[in-house]
Amino acid sequence: MEQSQALQENLSQHLAMTMKMQQAIKILQLSAQDLRGVIEKEYLENPALEIDYDRAVSFAETGKSEQAYRAEDISALAAYLGGSGRGDEAGTAEAEKNPVLARPASRTLEAELMEQAAFAYPAGRERERAVAVFLIGSLDGSGYLRVPLAEAARATQVSGAEAEAVLEVLQTFEPAGVGARDLAECLRLQAVRRGIYEGLVAHLIDRHLDAIAAGAVKEIAAAEGVRPADVQLAVDIIRTLNPKPGAAYGTETPGYITPDVIVRRQGSGYRVELNDEGVPQLRISKLYQHAEGLDSETQAYISGRFRAALWLIKSIESRRTTIRRVVEEIVRRQRACIEQGPAALVPMTMQEVADAIGVHESTVSRAAAGKYVELPRGIVPIKSFFTANLAAGGAAAYSAVQVKRELAALIEGENPAKPLSDAKLAKLLEERGCAVSRRTVVKYREQLGYASSVKRKRY
Repeated sequence: MEQSQALQENLSQHLAMTMKMQQAIKILQLSAQDLRGVIEKEYLENPALEIDYDRAVSFAETGKSEQAYRAEDISALAAYLGGSGRGDEAGTAEAEKNPVLARPASRTLEAELMEQAAFAYPAGRERERAVAVFLIGSLDGSGYLRVPLAEAARATQVSGAEAEAVLEVLQTFEPAGVGARDLAECLRLQAVRRGIYEGLVAHLIDRHLDAIAAGAVKEIAAAEGVRPADVQLAVDIIRTLNPKPGAAYGTETPGYITPDVIVRRQGSGYRVELNDEGVPQLRISKLYQHAEGLDSETQAYISGRFRAALWLIKSIESRRTTIRRVVEEIVRRQRACIEQGPAALVPMTMQEVADAIGVHESTVSRAAAGKYVELPRGIVPIKSFFTANLAAGGAAAYSAVQVKRELAALIEGENPAKPLSDAKLAKLLEERGCAVSRRTVVKYREQLGYASSVKRKRY
């Protein structure tokens, strides 16, 4: 009997510990935004919890004055707006290097076009404006009209000629090329507006888009009776046009990415801080810390709520500690990348970080999952610092980023008249110590935005 009771107690303790571990794992992998939702839910359901309003981070606790923070904010804002004194080009270049830093589309394509339609069709022209509104609502994310014009005419109860007239006005709106019904019309609208829709450029847009996509420069030249170099020049001009004019706008206003961790400069090094802004701080309610004099059932309930609250607080604190340790190790190993950018990223696996801080690899994975870190250069996913070693050259290991950099250098330095094939690129990379397969070369080349050697050939 005693043995059975002891076994039951052991099973109960094991089950309780398993549930606590599951909760800790769940809390660890939450982003700051998701954690806030869990805290708010637990706060409403568990009366043993209360918000600790006294634990808000103060300027005194950080060792910095309010004026210092304001100075930092002003400097950061000035750098963002003015590109560190170098004009808009600096800000644009930085945004291209880091998509997270790119200015989000503050307006949707629909909102932009609706405003232009209001100017084109003021009061008294509601009939035409109704057609314009219908057409704008029928555009896809790239800015193309995806419904037949006859359907638009029927839906708005106008003639086909009236619908056509409104579409022609819509096609004069910004961005250029919007409202086109196919790629050729999209490019034609842009070429006409820029005054280049003539001669060979016009012929290529109207007759040879498929051949251009296939890189058939010689075939086009033969069909048009011109030199391949002339076709190449016309193709280069066409490539300056935008095949997806609406893609620069969002379908909806994107949310701001809130970093979970902030890495700040401190002297000659860096300081890692958890970003607790907007995350409520919890504590045990004083009313639930004393349950003397209550009946056993009430005491059992309070005890259960108390333990649940205490374990939640411990899980949250454990999350903070683990994330901080992971990011501190990343900063230690990837300092060059933090200071110089992605090109300086060195190979680093989650297992290596886990071994360094004494945890399991899965713990590092959960600590990094879905979370962002704010660096002096911008906001990036924590997982972007991890990369597997691809090859070994002497004592050096090569990451995917480094291989891509070598690959880009080879393509940029090739003879345009005799571009390097993927097989040749793989061989040259191997000679540089980056032994990767031809298939990997193709994959990385496409990710970098380079066409095949056939399409890169210049005449």
